[in-house]
Amino acid sequence: MLVESILKTKGSDVATIAPEETVQAVAAVLARRRIGALVVIDARGEIAGMLSERDIVAAVAAHGGRAMERRVEEFMTRKVKACARDDTISHVMAIMTAHRVRHLPVLAQGRLVGIVSIGDVVKSRIEETEHEAQSLREYVLAGH
Repeated sequence: MLVESILKTKGSDVATIAPEETVQAVAAVLARRRIGALVVIDARGEIAGMLSERDIVAAVAAHGGRAMERRVEEFMTRKVKACARDDTISHVMAIMTAHRVRHLPVLAQGRLVGIVSIGDVVKSRIEETEHEAQSLREYVLAGH
């Protein structure tokens, strides 16, 4: 199964934020949209980083409540791992595991076209496994 199949189901909408916005603004978007990370987009429209719930927790641990008033660019992850629409789910899982990330932007020709989360990947793998099991049951019942 490919990343494209996840995007076909969930869509290509990606929540983004500018690096000069506050951590409080990120927290508000995360809570409102019930998601775990935002892609940080710079003035040129390019990916500058990611800011996740984990990053916010680390910021608050280091700076207390004042962290919420500080800029996204102070706490965002700058080296963003990404994937492509034609990457396999297994490959995406390997990237997420190796780099301990839960969200991967999806790029096509250097342009942001979607995002996949660990939840999307797990759901996809479960559906794939269930489909394989059903196919095997049908094969066995057909007398093969």
